Amino acid sequence: MSAVGTEPAHAGEHAHSMAPRTSLRMLVWAALGVVFGDIGTSPLYAMSETVSSHLMSVHGIKDKVTMQLGQYYGSEEVLGFTSLFVWSIAIVVSLKYVVLIMEADNEGEGGMFSILALLKAKASARFSPRALGFIVAMAVVGSGLILGDGVITPSLSIMSAWEGLEVITHRWSPYIPWLSIATLVALFSIQRWGTHRVGSIFAPAMVVWFLALALMGGFNLVYHPEVLASANPIHALRYMRHYPRATFYVIGSVDLCITGCEALFADMGHFGRPAVRRAWFWIVWPALMLNYLGQGARMLDAAPIVDGNVFYALVPSTASFVYPLVIISWLATVIASQALISGAFSLIHQAIQLGLFPRMSVVHTNADVEGQIYIPEVNWSYLLLCIALVVGFRSSHNLAPAYGLAVTGTMAFTTILFYLVATRAWGWRPWLIGPLCTLLISVDFAFFVSNATQFLEGGYITIAIAAVAAFAMLTWQKGRAALGAVLKGMMLPTEAFLASLRLERPPRVKGTAVFMTSNPGVPHSLIHYFKHAKTLHEKVVFLTVQTKHVPEIADAERIVEVTELGDGFFAAKVVYGFMESPDVPKVMRALKVRGLDIDLGDLSFFLGRESMVFTGKSKMSLARKMFFKFLSQNAVTASAFFKLPPGRVVELGVQVEL
Repeated sequence: MSAVGTEPAHAGEHAHSMAPRTSLRMLVWAALGVVFGDIGTSPLYAMSETVSSHLMSVHGIKDKVTMQLGQYYGSEEVLGFTSLFVWSIAIVVSLKYVVLIMEADNEGEGGMFSILALLKAKASARFSPRALGFIVAMAVVGSGLILGDGVITPSLSIMSAWEGLEVITHRWSPYIPWLSIATLVALFSIQRWGTHRVGSIFAPAMVVWFLALALMGGFNLVYHPEVLASANPIHALRYMRHYPRATFYVIGSVDLCITGCEALFADMGHFGRPAVRRAWFWIVWPALMLNYLGQGARMLDAAPIVDGNVFYALVPSTASFVYPLVIISWLATVIASQALISGAFSLIHQAIQLGLFPRMSVVHTNADVEGQIYIPEVNWSYLLLCIALVVGFRSSHNLAPAYGLAVTGTMAFTTILFYLVATRAWGWRPWLIGPLCTLLISVDFAFFVSNATQFLEGGYITIAIAAVAAFAMLTWQKGRAALGAVLKGMMLPTEAFLASLRLERPPRVKGTAVFMTSNPGVPHSLIHYFKHAKTLHEKVVFLTVQTKHVPEIADAERIVEVTELGDGFFAAKVVYGFMESPDVPKVMRALKVRGLDIDLGDLSFFLGRESMVFTGKSKMSLARKMFFKFLSQNAVTASAFFKLPPGRVVELGVQVEL
């Protein structure tokens, strides 16, 4: 049974922070292929959806229409749209995430659960139990929204890429959902090969993609350089003042240009903060700016924009231009989807290790990189949900409203957690960081409120996925706490048990018995075994596996303590980071090296399997108890989770009242 430890994290520098310049350049190159896929494909639909929101709120037009300058919008509206894009990216992505949020790493790792672990490790004493519970709930809900984002991103981005075919002819329209489904099936089917194989072509492809974005935008910018005036925020303010009602809806579409910020933060640990920052400031941000300015310039042109698709209007609507662009867009969206899928695997794995999610089958796909994993249950669940979204919504235009709530809700939670880390863990003065965080949370709130207006148009999908994920995490956490309290009450003090053995002197058989436990005292599985077998092994090891609030633990620090209890009994405690998977056989080999006299060829592992009976002992509701029991019954067995040899495991059942 795994238990979450509460020891403070060790301070240390991330490995990447000391990489030589040549290695740093390689990390920048690699980061382009993983970190920026989501935000890098936003130009496919962000501007088009923004203009669509304007047309709907000002002119009442809900369907995609062919439009041009002077028909539904003027030059001032275009400068307003573009200015909103320029400043949203500058404030939210560059200032908030790349400059500020990326400082809140936990031993080099980023992401919602990393911030939570950092807070619990360094500042838990400064919060009341209720406040700490609220912080955990906030991180759990935010993580649920990220999981919802991971479902929507593949569906939305892949459909938006294939929709470029409609620029040439609408004969493609009926086939776009099926092309998207085929792409999704192929993408999720190859996940078991591992990220290192799937991502082998990602960096070159994304470099080509960002180069294409820059060239397409720059080409159109040459013809209408007056769009550069949108760098002045006065144009965004003028649009909001002139169209207050439209702004309320348009903001919800503008935020599509900043999707991928959480993925940027969560994937930081794979490449290091310096590499991610250099890739953003040197390559990604300039390419995105050129493309969005180019889209603004294209809208200032007199030529019509077919079906309101501003991105594909950047090139001539001929097969020789559109088909290659569709192919490279399709590849870029696959890469964006891959980043979210890999992020979901990492997020669920962290939740499992932190005791917030039931055990699942975690497959390590690369022996050289600890963080590259594959979780079959998550993979196939995502595929089914993505297919359902494609079949249900049938176009990126219909699905876009579901996207914003996931993104903006997560951003708001991240801002709050960052403020808590800055003031409670780092000791920053509230009056110094408070006003800046207030500005950032105001922007987050504006985006969230705007997207909330689209709840019935698809936003409910995000909320439903986040609600289910958050309810499962919180139920699992509360259920395990209640179960642990009951089991702790059933424990027999070690000294009392050993004293009784000295009196009874039961027969001892050859070999070593390893009893997994998470509480001090004699495990109930040993008591149950001794009650029926009337014998004990020559050597008995009580093994406790704990998870610390740091990403990884060095092998040299894995074994915390080994205590000889007497009469052939030993107690050992080992720790893992929340991004690692326990490997008990490897631990036993390490214990032998440390001097524990055991025969590795004659080990037996004993696990307790709890059978729950619902009574009034726990404060959990009956419905929640039943859901917890369902999760427990469908979780991966402890023997598989701890990588125990199947032929050497004995499970002992015990009835527990909850």
